Amino acid sequence: MFANHPTLRYIAGRAGWYVLTFFVAVAINFWLPRLGDANPVDTLMSRVSGSMDAKSARDKEESYLKEFGLVDLDAKGQIVRDAAGVPVRTSILSQFVRYVGMSLRGDFGSSIVQHPRPVADIITTALPWTLALQIPALILGWFIGNSLGALAAYRRGVFDRVLYPMALLVSAIPSFCFGILLVYLFGIQLEWLPTLGGYDDGMNPGLTWAFIQSASRYYILPFLSIFLLVVGGQAIGMRSMCIYELGTDYVRYAKLLGVRESLIVRYMFRNAMLPQLTGLALTLGGMVGGALIAEMIFSYPGLGLSMLTAIQSLDYPVITGCTLLVTTCVLVANFTVDILIGFLDPRIRAAREGGH
Repeated sequence: MFANHPTLRYIAGRAGWYVLTFFVAVAINFWLPRLGDANPVDTLMSRVSGSMDAKSARDKEESYLKEFGLVDLDAKGQIVRDAAGVPVRTSILSQFVRYVGMSLRGDFGSSIVQHPRPVADIITTALPWTLALQIPALILGWFIGNSLGALAAYRRGVFDRVLYPMALLVSAIPSFCFGILLVYLFGIQLEWLPTLGGYDDGMNPGLTWAFIQSASRYYILPFLSIFLLVVGGQAIGMRSMCIYELGTDYVRYAKLLGVRESLIVRYMFRNAMLPQLTGLALTLGGMVGGALIAEMIFSYPGLGLSMLTAIQSLDYPVITGCTLLVTTCVLVANFTVDILIGFLDPRIRAAREGGH
């Protein structure tokens, strides 16, 4: 079936590269925390061993070594010891195999700082906040930015002279600086909106009207800090592509034939949108990174804040769990964009058919 369908061959080839990229990301995610001298067991023991006697401290340390997969276990699940009775440390390769298996099951181990809370529980709590913030901001920003860019290129005049400098200014500001500017203007100077957190203190998250009202007020500034940057960047790219399309032969020929203006705009928009889809796939990782920075700036209770807290406290299981999840989401989003390009871009089908 793949051999006779150029688009499916294209998608299958891209899927293979994404699977390979995922396993490379898993390997990097495993090795990076182990380049330093930090040991999760030593960190945990420094917090609990003060009130224990020697035997209790040794038993506790061995339970931690077993929990984090740092010692070999026999068939009965007991710690393997050498001739001197010292636990035998697991090889780094065995640790990697265990880590891959746990990651594929969605098990990222336990947090060090919030031990014994599972990392998956921390991510599950933070992920809905991140998705509710990033997905609307990225999707709406992409559609509105491309629409404004197309209008600026086609209408020109005052609309273009106002929109283009504004989009250029907004897109040139680093995401962390833009967030700080919003905090200073709307939170400190005007005091219109709250700047830190996701809802008022003392409230419990739930589907109540009071909580929704509170969360909506805290949502505005983080949303704008992502949305406006996406709109600016997409508007500039779409404007450039539409200006190029307006100068092509098929647009000039259609105008000479008296084709309806709305039909010309539709074809022009479709052809200009294809490079924007490719650009979206290439820049999606940067967009997500900027969105996580926005969460850190506003102390928004999503993955960004969880990662910042974990980095500050050297909570490596939480860091690796969050980064692996973000990497997976970016790969899935990019693969989805590649699928759309495969079906929407006739040049891919023509190239595959010609190569076949």
